[in-house]
Amino acid sequence: MKIGFIGLGNMGAPMARNLARAGHEVKGFDIAAPCPEGVECVGSAAEAAKGAEVVITMLPDGNILRQVAAEIIPVMEKGAVFLDCSTVDVESAREVARQAEAAGLRPLDAPVSGGVGGAEAGTLTFMVGGSEEAFEIAKPLFEVMGKKAVHCGPSGNGQAAKICNNMILGVTMIATCEAFALADRLGLDRQKLYDVVSTSSGYSWVMNAYTPAPGVGVPSPADNDYKPGFAAELMLKDLRLSQQAAEAVDADTPMGQRAAELYEAFVEREGGRGRDFSAMLPRFESRRRRG
Repeated sequence: MKIGFIGLGNMGAPMARNLARAGHEVKGFDIAAPCPEGVECVGSAAEAAKGAEVVITMLPDGNILRQVAAEIIPVMEKGAVFLDCSTVDVESAREVARQAEAAGLRPLDAPVSGGVGGAEAGTLTFMVGGSEEAFEIAKPLFEVMGKKAVHCGPSGNGQAAKICNNMILGVTMIATCEAFALADRLGLDRQKLYDVVSTSSGYSWVMNAYTPAPGVGVPSPADNDYKPGFAAELMLKDLRLSQQAAEAVDADTPMGQRAAELYEAFVEREGGRGRDFSAMLPRFESRRRRG
């Protein structure tokens, strides 16, 4: 396919590279980052989008997505797929989809899970909102860039799935870190806690696949001084998006709200910026019960 790829940062670059390696013709644009191997660099988002069968965006937030959409939608070929892989607010995703549909395009919102490692290895999971027809057109690209793509329903539902998933992830990480810190105070060996929880009712992806305690469980960022696999500030972004969405639809999410508050304190006032989101464990280790 002829593909335009806009946003070649830590996630976008390896995704675009994998598409080029698979034999697709990829034109790329980023305001700062260089083009990866196999991708033809062009001078603007519009130039990347012109003539493409599929335009993929991987952008920081909803405002930038709206700006880029305003630039590329007028130059895209009718019937082309506008595949946004950014993680943004649901309303921005749906508004951009409405604009794309009005211009005769096929929009998909398809945020990803799997981090930079998944982007490099081509093992991302895509949560996709949009039409079944557009999903089928993009399916071969999902198979190159990832290991799984789930069609979640109409436009915006990909973003909805992503923020619900990451709200669970953030809450679960906090609870797991609290449990390790409590075990320390109670004199319970961390390995023993892991041996119990990882095979009993406390089982979770966080405990079993991303253990926040160094030297316990499978290798994780905790074993590399909490250098980020998924940065705490990105978790904060997703939790804020979940709470923005909850407010918009009047959903009661007290655990999600509290998780957002804790990550906000960690990132903005407690030195968590630039650390993995599992670095909540040393944060709880150093704290005592209030009141």
